[in-house]
Amino acid sequence: MIYLVRHAAAMAAAAWPGTDSDRPLSPPGHRAAAGIASHLSARPITRILSSPRRRCLDTAAPLAAARGIAVEIEPTLDEDAVTGDARTWLEAPAPGLALFTHAPVIADLLTGLSEAGAVLQGTRTVARASIWELSVEGGRITSGRYLPPPE
Repeated sequence: MIYLVRHAAAMAAAAWPGTDSDRPLSPPGHRAAAGIASHLSARPITRILSSPRRRCLDTAAPLAAARGIAVEIEPTLDEDAVTGDARTWLEAPAPGLALFTHAPVIADLLTGLSEAGAVLQGTRTVARASIWELSVEGGRITSGRYLPPPE
């Protein structure tokens, strides 16, 4: 399996005095990030990649801490990256990968998977703190299912 995770809720942009890329999670966002870590605790995740934006890094942090592995910053997962760049992570998928990113990136990845013939179950929604669980068979992603945000 590979997991696509949208970051949890960040502080409101209007309430944050810093740059958007440094905007941290809100208190509910931190609770959701802990819920993601709990939800994925039994999954075979061996590598965590994240957009360089703080809200993605903060969302990935509880899972990384629980696993004892570092979060790797991956610029192709940033919401301002060139459309399609993140698709390289799914072209030769490595099971055990968790990608923490943004709604536009996930939408692009799902479009690419659909075009490649993957069967995607559930809504194409990418709510904050939601997860797409992607099945890898024969060196390619064959299907995916949407997991709503943890409660």
